[in-house]
Amino acid sequence: MNSIKFLPPRDSVLSRREEIISQLKAMLPRGSLVHEPRELVPFETDAFVSYKQMPLAVVLPENTAQVAAIMSFCYRNSIPVVPRGAGTSLCGGAIPQPDAIVVGLSKMNVVLDVDYENRAAVVQAGVTNLRISEHVGADGFFYAPDPSSQLACTIGGNIGMNSGGAHCLKYGVTTNNLLGVKMVLIDGTIIELGGKHLDAAGYDLLGLVCGSEGQLGIITEATVRLIATPEGCRPVLFGFETSEEAGACVSEIIASGIIPVAIEFMDKQAIEICEAFAGAGYPLDVGALLIVEIEGSDPEMDDMLSRIVDIAGRNSVKTVRASQTATEAALIWKGRKSAFGATGRIADYICMDGTVPLSKLPYVLSKIAEIIDRFGLRVANVFHAGDGNMHPLILFNANDPEDAAKAEEAGNEILKLCVDVGGCLTGEHGVGIEKRDLMRHQYSDDELNQQMAVRSAFDAEWLLNPSKVFPLEGRAI
Repeated sequence: MNSIKFLPPRDSVLSRREEIISQLKAMLPRGSLVHEPRELVPFETDAFVSYKQMPLAVVLPENTAQVAAIMSFCYRNSIPVVPRGAGTSLCGGAIPQPDAIVVGLSKMNVVLDVDYENRAAVVQAGVTNLRISEHVGADGFFYAPDPSSQLACTIGGNIGMNSGGAHCLKYGVTTNNLLGVKMVLIDGTIIELGGKHLDAAGYDLLGLVCGSEGQLGIITEATVRLIATPEGCRPVLFGFETSEEAGACVSEIIASGIIPVAIEFMDKQAIEICEAFAGAGYPLDVGALLIVEIEGSDPEMDDMLSRIVDIAGRNSVKTVRASQTATEAALIWKGRKSAFGATGRIADYICMDGTVPLSKLPYVLSKIAEIIDRFGLRVANVFHAGDGNMHPLILFNANDPEDAAKAEEAGNEILKLCVDVGGCLTGEHGVGIEKRDLMRHQYSDDELNQQMAVRSAFDAEWLLNPSKVFPLEGRAI
């Protein structure tokens, strides 16, 4: 992989490291500061493990007041700050730099309030995505966004990257399920945006914050939307001879006006990897697989499934199998949700995150195959087909620098392809370090300057999560 590039570290910060650590010790409760080199190792990277960098120190606050005190201290001393949730970022969004303080929110993991009357829950930023649904499930509710890492990823990180998941086709991504936040600005000011009411007054700053990758402030609490559990749901497997046929089927389903809960895509490589790991009963004699989940009453599901089967038939479907029991349904999703981990058992990989118009899916899948073949690599395609959010997993050997460089270059070509067909660089993983230098492929200088002006309005010195999102030459410090 290429050597990581940061904005130049602040010598004035590095030279005062021991003094800074001493002051942080005086500010924080025992056990809330990590600064010994061997203890900092777990924080040197996130799930984008291609790059690593030790931070100056890590602080682990327990409440909003402590976050505000830390931010105020860093602001007064011009110390960069990197917010960190569970470290599951796949774009390098939580990788620190040598002069930065990492603010880890793992101790802030309390569900503060559940309000069924207003269908909302208030949680601290370190609460895991899945825990919200587990907390309210017995009462007939759930939290809709469900990224594959939902067992570990936290709400703060979900907000930072505007995460989605398999069920975002019907229920939307994080921004569609976020009602309010409590956020600490770089100078320690605490603000609240939105709330349990559905339409907040004034500018939509909440929409601006969601997806801002920790560059406008640190989220400490979130108010999220709760949804009533549907009467029933049914995942169905559709097998096709080719990826192009499966892609065409997805496009036609959406064009028909049918909105399933989820449409997930897996190519032959992904099917074999996931079946070997999960034993989900996936057909192995097909070139591509769609997992289409529908929900509602039995008559509703029967009618919707009948229409989808007709569409699949017009696209040369080879296999159709609906789950018959809750166990079968759970197995189908276990295979899909395990895709990233299962792939990691057989090879190193880079996970892409481009989004394309649904009408372009067959073309893009064909071009991805051409790109991968040209570089002599392998790819496992597994993604949220319903909203065009593609996740090609490019397999390579991390111990071979040449192979690693080819994988990175192939990934860049795929992301550029997504933009060129009318899509964008990221659907839910964010820009971080991974796509930072591709931003000019999607945006003009004027467009980037406007985005950077908004960032500067919140953080004039660019202390929050520096070296991320924007090309380094875009803003010199």
